[in-house]
Amino acid sequence: MTGFFDITRRGAIAALIGGAAALALGGAAQAQVSFEGKTIEWIIPFSAGGGSDTWARFNAPFLSKYLPGNPTVVVVNEPGGGSTKGTNLFAARAKPDGLTILGTSGSTQFPYLLGDPRVRYEYADWKIVMASPTGGVAYTSPSTGVTSAAEIGKLKGQKLVYASQGATSLDLVPLLGFKMMGLDVQHVFGFKGRGDGRLAFERGETNIDYQTSSAYLKNVTPLVEAGTAVPLFSWGALDEDGNLVRDPTFPDLPHFGEAYQMATGQAPSGPEYDAYFAFFTAGFPAQKMVFLPKDTPQEIVDAYQAAVTAMKQDPEYHATKEAVLGTYEQVTGKAAQALYTKGTVISPELRKQVVDMLTAEYNVKLGE
Repeated sequence: MTGFFDITRRGAIAALIGGAAALALGGAAQAQVSFEGKTIEWIIPFSAGGGSDTWARFNAPFLSKYLPGNPTVVVVNEPGGGSTKGTNLFAARAKPDGLTILGTSGSTQFPYLLGDPRVRYEYADWKIVMASPTGGVAYTSPSTGVTSAAEIGKLKGQKLVYASQGATSLDLVPLLGFKMMGLDVQHVFGFKGRGDGRLAFERGETNIDYQTSSAYLKNVTPLVEAGTAVPLFSWGALDEDGNLVRDPTFPDLPHFGEAYQMATGQAPSGPEYDAYFAFFTAGFPAQKMVFLPKDTPQEIVDAYQAAVTAMKQDPEYHATKEAVLGTYEQVTGKAAQALYTKGTVISPELRKQVVDMLTAEYNVKLGE
């Protein structure tokens, strides 16, 4: 664990120190690559309004600004199948010409990690452009009687309802986490994105939910301010040694481990926590990634990576990123490759443990 975070830190520092070199590379790439007059489709395999959609729509104009030829970058939502539908379409149809990119999330990684038969894509085939760690916040309705995170214990014994994209989506993290806490949560599967889940919460159809950081900041903070949502905890973040710490975007909220201890009176541990922690790591510290299709020429990959490096130095990007995406650093190059590896690998033992639990306790069969 320590080695990975050391690699990530060195990669991130190298990306910053090597910014000038990367931009020089971008100049060389631009001599060979131009998207002038072109439209680039950024496939987001989720519905509009969720964290992935918010993240893509924030980044799209910056990519347009710094890709050679200043192409139009449009976000195309292709929800369905817990994000497998749109991702399968990308894998089958995207050409290696740089005009189609894919944005994935933990909800795209998880079916792949679990061996879901709906998955017809192979992460190892793609070329990574950018990786974006993120976080998430769980919240509840004031109808539960909970008024603050400190009262999370009041949820025990209540009938809670959660709108889920599916057991193999990123919603596996709250499924495992709520179960560990001993909360009685009915997971209603089949929602096309976290944005749809939030709307169900707003309509009063559910009384517990979570959103990734970007969607929480944009769409849930107003609910909290209006008194119609009560934040409970963040999933947390990992320090350089791989320890769970408070999310720097939400420093006043307890992380999952602290919330678990408040709800149960003890620190989380054991096989259930190991499984939860593995999917949390794949789903949040290594959550969102941008890919080009296999066989994309290296000069196009270089042009995209140079555009990411350049946009991160843009004053407008610096002035607006934290309010939309939080404090998380978007990375490219070796740092992105390290997160990509972390987010797409899991031990066979933990995979079997989770699959067996989903089958036995939720009657979930992969592919349904």
